[in-house]
Amino acid sequence: MSENNDQKFVYDFTEGNRDLKDLLGGKGANLAEMTNLGLPVPPGFTITTEACKVYLESGSEPVELRDEVSAHLDALEQQMGKKLGQADDPLLVSVRSGAKFSMPGMMDTVLNIGLSDESVAGLARQADNERFAWDSYRRLIQMFGKTVLGVEGELFEDALDEAKTAKKVASDTDLDAADLKKVVKHFKKIVKAETGRDFPQDPREQMDLAIEAVFNSWNTDRAKLYRRQERIPGDLGTAVNVCSMVFGNLGPDSGTGVAFTRDPASGHAGVYGDYLQNAQGEDVVAGIRNTVPLADLESIDKTSYDQLMHIMNTLETHYKDLCDIEFTIERGQLWMLQTRVGKRTAGAAFRIATQLVDQGLIDEAEALQRVTGAQLAQLMFPKFDEDAKVDQIGRGIAASPGAAVGKAVFDSYTAVKWSRSGEKVILIRRETNPDDLDGMIAAEGILTSRGGKTSHAAVVARGMGKTCVCGAEELEVDTKRRRMTTSDGQVVEEGDVVSIDGSTGKVYLGEVPVVPSPVVEYFEGRMHAGADDADELVAAVHRIMAYADRVRRLRVRANADNAEDANRARRFGAQGIGLCRTEHMFLGERRQYVERLILADTDAERDDALEALLPLQKTDFVELFEAMDGLPVTVRLLDPPLHEFLPDITELSVRVALAESRKEPHENDLRLLQAVHRLHEQNPMLGLRGVRLGLVIPGLFTMQVRAIAEAAAQRIDAKGDPRVEIMIPLVGTVQELEIVREEAEQVIAEVRARTGVELKLALGTMIELPRAAVTAGQIAEAAEFFSFGTNDLTQTVWGFSRDDVEASFFTAYLEKGIFGVSPFETIDKDGVGALVRSAVQAGRATRPDIKLGVCGEHGGDPESVHFFHEVGLDYVSCSPFRIPVARLEAGRAAAESKGSDSR
Repeated sequence: MSENNDQKFVYDFTEGNRDLKDLLGGKGANLAEMTNLGLPVPPGFTITTEACKVYLESGSEPVELRDEVSAHLDALEQQMGKKLGQADDPLLVSVRSGAKFSMPGMMDTVLNIGLSDESVAGLARQADNERFAWDSYRRLIQMFGKTVLGVEGELFEDALDEAKTAKKVASDTDLDAADLKKVVKHFKKIVKAETGRDFPQDPREQMDLAIEAVFNSWNTDRAKLYRRQERIPGDLGTAVNVCSMVFGNLGPDSGTGVAFTRDPASGHAGVYGDYLQNAQGEDVVAGIRNTVPLADLESIDKTSYDQLMHIMNTLETHYKDLCDIEFTIERGQLWMLQTRVGKRTAGAAFRIATQLVDQGLIDEAEALQRVTGAQLAQLMFPKFDEDAKVDQIGRGIAASPGAAVGKAVFDSYTAVKWSRSGEKVILIRRETNPDDLDGMIAAEGILTSRGGKTSHAAVVARGMGKTCVCGAEELEVDTKRRRMTTSDGQVVEEGDVVSIDGSTGKVYLGEVPVVPSPVVEYFEGRMHAGADDADELVAAVHRIMAYADRVRRLRVRANADNAEDANRARRFGAQGIGLCRTEHMFLGERRQYVERLILADTDAERDDALEALLPLQKTDFVELFEAMDGLPVTVRLLDPPLHEFLPDITELSVRVALAESRKEPHENDLRLLQAVHRLHEQNPMLGLRGVRLGLVIPGLFTMQVRAIAEAAAQRIDAKGDPRVEIMIPLVGTVQELEIVREEAEQVIAEVRARTGVELKLALGTMIELPRAAVTAGQIAEAAEFFSFGTNDLTQTVWGFSRDDVEASFFTAYLEKGIFGVSPFETIDKDGVGALVRSAVQAGRATRPDIKLGVCGEHGGDPESVHFFHEVGLDYVSCSPFRIPVARLEAGRAAAESKGSDSR
C-alpha cells in the first residue's frame, strides 16, 4: 500500500478541471474542463502524474492503481452500455499520454484498444462496415506493436506499402476489407517474429500494457531531448488518459481534424486547421495523407462545421487565448478530443496578445506575459530579400516563419553529424516523426513534402522557433536515394544548398540573400507602425515594449566599446553603457604601442609608450561619452593578459627562424619572441591580468584614468553631460582596489586642478572571482558600484575554461542531463547565482546606496534577467542587439513579481 491511503490515482473526466494540470496533465485537465463546459467529449478517465512518478521511481505501478482503473472502467462500461472488447458490440478505448506541458508527438498513444480476432467481427456488425473494423484492427496492431512491444515501425509501414503495391493503389483508403484482413495477418506475423509472442487478445491486458508503455515513454530519448530543448523539468511525469473511442474512419460522413481559433503562424483571426475524411487522428498529425483546409468542412458537413465554429469561439473566450483543438466526426456527430493553449510563432504571439487586449479578454500585464524575449529575438532575425534573383523550385505551407539556408540533408543522423562539423543544414523529409527530433534541433529549418500546419513538423518547429515549410507536394522526396525532385524534373542532391521561407512557404535552390527584419528596422528608427502586415507586427511589438518599459525596474545598458556601437545601442533603447572594454581600443594599428610598452627596458621607454597611447585613448572616450551623453558609461580598465597583444608564438618563431636562415635583420622580432616567452603562462586567464596589471606595470592604469578624466572634462567644457564610472577588473581583495583607487583619485584631482572642471567619476569594480563575491562586504567599502562579470565568475566557480570545455564535453553533459542548459548561456542559479545573491546582500549591507549591475552575456539571457530582477540588481548590460530582449524580459520579470505579490 502507498504511504497515503487517501491518495487518489484516477479521476473521471467529470471530476477535474484545467487548474489540475500538475496532477492530470494538460490533456486530462483540459478534457475535464471541456466536459465541465458541456462540450461533446467522449467519456473517460485520467490516471494521474503521481501514479507515473511512483512507477518511474519504483519500477512498478502503485498497488492501488489496478483496482482504481477497474472501478473507473466498470463505470465507463455502464455509461456506454458495452464492455471493453466484448465480442458482439465492443467498447474500444484510446490510451493517450498527457504531461503538464505540451510535448507534441514525444510520448506514446495507442488507439482502438479492445479489438481482437473475436471482437473485430462484432465491431464490423455493429458499425455495418467491415472495412472500417479491419482498418481499426490493423491500426491497433501497428501502434501497439511499435509503441508497446517495441517493434520497428518501418516493418509495418513496408507491409502496408506492399499491400498497396500489390493492389496497384496509392492510398490505404483504397484497400478493402479483404485486403486489410491480409494486412492484419501480416502484421501479426511481424509481431510474433519480432517479439516471440502473439499479439495479445485479452483487451484488459492490451490496456494495462498500453498504460505502462505511456509511463515508460516519459523517459524515451526523444522525450528527454525535447524536455531539455524546451527546459521542461524531468521529474513531472505524464498522466494517462483512457478515453472511449469515437471513429473518424467510418466512411465519408466521418473524419478527423485539428483546428486553431486563430492562425498559429500569423495570429490573424479566421478559420485555420486541417480536416481529413474517413481517417483517424494520427493520419492528420503524422502528415501521412494530405488534408483539406478546415474551411472545406463547411461544404462537407455544414452542421458539424457550424457546431465546431461555435465551440471554438467558446473555448477561445473561456481560455482567453489561441486554442489548439483536436476533433473527430463520427457519422455526423462532432466529438472534442483535446484542447490546449496552442503553440504559435513569435509574430503570432505578439499579434494575438495585443488583439486579446483590444477585445477586452486580457489586460496589458497579461499580454506582456504572453510573449517572451526568445520570441522577440526570433523576430529580429533577417528575412529573404524579395528583390533578389531567385530560383524557386517549389512552394508549401508556411508553417513556421524565418529565412533558413543550408545544405539539403535527408535524415536526422546526417543533420546532426553535418551540423556538428559546422555546416548549416535543411532537414528534408516526406514527413517528420518524433524520431527526427535530433535532426530538427540541429537543422536551420525543416522542409516536408507532406502534412500541413498541424503536422508533427509544423507543431514542433513552431515550438522551437525553427523555420518550417510543410506539404510541398510538388517536391518528390526520396530519402533512400537522398535526393529531392522538383515538378519539372530538377534534382536536388544531398549537400546542395537550398533556402526555405517559412513566412511564404517558398522553396529556393541555392542561397538567397537576406535583409534586416522589420522589427530591427523599427528598433533602429527606420520603420513605423502602419497598415500592412509587417507594420501590424511592428505596432504589436511597439505596444508591448512600451508597456514593458513602463513597468520594469531593471535598467538596461549596453556592452559597447566604440561610438558606433554606442549609437546603435542607444537606438535600441540602451540606458547607458555597462561595459566598455578598453582592450578593444588597443587592437589594429595601435597594437604597436602596446608592443613598445611590453618591450620597454627603461622607465623612460615605458613612459613614452604610455604617452603615445594617452591621446588615442582620450579621443576614443570623447566620442563614446558624446554618443552616450547624459547616460552612465562604465569603462573597464585593461583586463586581458598582455601576451594577447603580441604576435602568435608559432608564427613569430617561424618568422625569426626564416630571418636568421636568410641572415636578414630581425632584432625587433627577436625581442618580441623573447617577450612572448617571458609573458607565457600555463593558464593566462588566472594569471597576470586585470587589476594585477595595474599593480605591477607602473603607469598603465593611471594613463587610462587620465584619458578618461580628460575626455570627461572636454565633454563638460563642450556643454556635454558625461556620467562616467571607472571599473577595476578581477579584484579579489579590497586591498587591491584601495591601492588602484588611491592612484586614480590622485590623477582625477590633477585633471580637475589643471582644467578647472568639476569631475565626478565613480570608482567601482567587477565581481568576477568567488573570493570577491564572498568578501563583497569588505570590497564595498572601497567601491561605489559592483558589476558582476558572470562570464568569468562562471568559469572560476565551475573551474571551466570556456574556450575549451564548450567544444570538448558540454555536449555530453547536456545529453546526460547534467546541464539543462549551458551555464554560460543561462546563469547557474544554485552555484554562481548563490554567490551573486550573497554579494548583493553583503554589498548593500556595507554601502546601502551601492549601484549593482551585471555585464556578462547573461545580462541579455531571458531567464537570467528574471534572476537578476529577483536578487535586486539595478541594471543589466548586454550586447546592443540583445537590448530589446533584455528590456522585454525586465518588464516581464517586474509584472510577474507584482502578480506574485498581489496573490
